[in-house]
Amino acid sequence: MKDMRAQLEKLRTDAAECALIRDLASDPKKRELFTRLADHLSVLAAEVEHAIAEGMKRSDG
Repeated sequence: MKDMRAQLEKLRTDAAECALIRDLASDPKKRELFTRLADHLSVLAAEVEHAIAEGMKRSDG
């Protein structure tokens, strides 16, 4: 579980960094790419968060 939480934080950090790069990019193609990356990493983070929550439910119940 500890590894999953560390991975979750890494995904969130990476998503935030991609969003920052997107905001600073002047090239429209780079902005589009980093928007997609930030969105994808956010989805992955949400999935890991969901898996953690499900794992906690199973261990409690």
